[in-house]
Amino acid sequence: MIVNRVIQNQIKQELSKESPKIVILYGARQVGKTTLVETVLKKMDGKVFRLNGDRLGNHTDISSRELSKLQALLQGIDILFIDEAQRIPEIGVNLKILYDNMPQLKIIVTGSSSLDLSSSIKEPLTGRKKQFTLYPISLLELQKDYTPLEVMENLEERLIFGSYPHIFNIEGNKERIDYISELTEDYLYKDILEIENIHYHRKLRDLLRLLAFQVGSEVSFSELGSTLGLRKETIARYIDLLEQSFVLFTLRGFSRNLRKEVNKKPKIYFYDLGVRNAVIGNFNYLNSRNDVAALWENFLLIEKLKRNKYLRHHCNQYFWRTYTGAELDYIEEYGGRLYGYEFKYNKTAKAPKTWIQTYANEQASFECINKDNFLNFVI
Repeated sequence: MIVNRVIQNQIKQELSKESPKIVILYGARQVGKTTLVETVLKKMDGKVFRLNGDRLGNHTDISSRELSKLQALLQGIDILFIDEAQRIPEIGVNLKILYDNMPQLKIIVTGSSSLDLSSSIKEPLTGRKKQFTLYPISLLELQKDYTPLEVMENLEERLIFGSYPHIFNIEGNKERIDYISELTEDYLYKDILEIENIHYHRKLRDLLRLLAFQVGSEVSFSELGSTLGLRKETIARYIDLLEQSFVLFTLRGFSRNLRKEVNKKPKIYFYDLGVRNAVIGNFNYLNSRNDVAALWENFLLIEKLKRNKYLRHHCNQYFWRTYTGAELDYIEEYGGRLYGYEFKYNKTAKAPKTWIQTYANEQASFECINKDNFLNFVI
């Protein structure tokens, strides 16, 4: 199954400009970046030169700061495509040289981690780049090929096996489990362990396991550090690296500095539920699980995040909780208003009185999102 990705046309439009910026496509490994780029390139005219940062022999010439060498390498080339560019030394400086001296050259690069790539290109490519991020397949993308009924019929599979593109082409649960387990073990840690030279592999995996069990709950870096025998600063660094590698994302607490509101501890979620379930080794279906609420909350948040990013809906995102127990799973703040949501898989819920009363002047709204109405929320 081939899914048309939402940002495909946006990337093509940028590359088709008379003077395009350098297109940078971020996303986790196996999320479909190369496939997306190749799909775009098939629809464009011109000779393409391809480099892959995972292949060591490709680094020498493209890492040179000598314009003459770069020009000789790319003579007669219309489009330069560099895959896994975070592995190529001095990539930011050399892309700047190419952009400034070969304005006719269209450039697109991908990176499975923003760890080294973003730090090495941030300064050199200021004003010269257009960034995109590709996520596991979203319901926004599936709506073109699936009816709402079909989405509902496959909802449990999304909660258990996630939405990495290859999952949609695998038949049989054993094969799905094998694939997502191998993906989790072999690919998602690769850039962190190699680029950041982390020696405590087991600690990183143990941290992910603890976080997987705490989805939907506030996370204390101090408690995690105590459990793992690591400093809280090290925990914070590891979590930041996992965010930059598109394994985790963080949601902060909302507060207008009212004393009754809790906002110091974040909640942490996974970009893909198949990965989350692989980390804890649980691929059971929902009728035999005790974490359905956590799965549902994580699922809705990541689908909303994908939608907002792809459609360029800019808003602030939080959760909300008070010391007295009132809480909301998710808040969006935009246009001078607050939009509050509570997530229940099978149930309904009423708006917390504290929420409506406290933020009446900001026209605070409320909606409960369950499996009967979630499509409107995420699409």
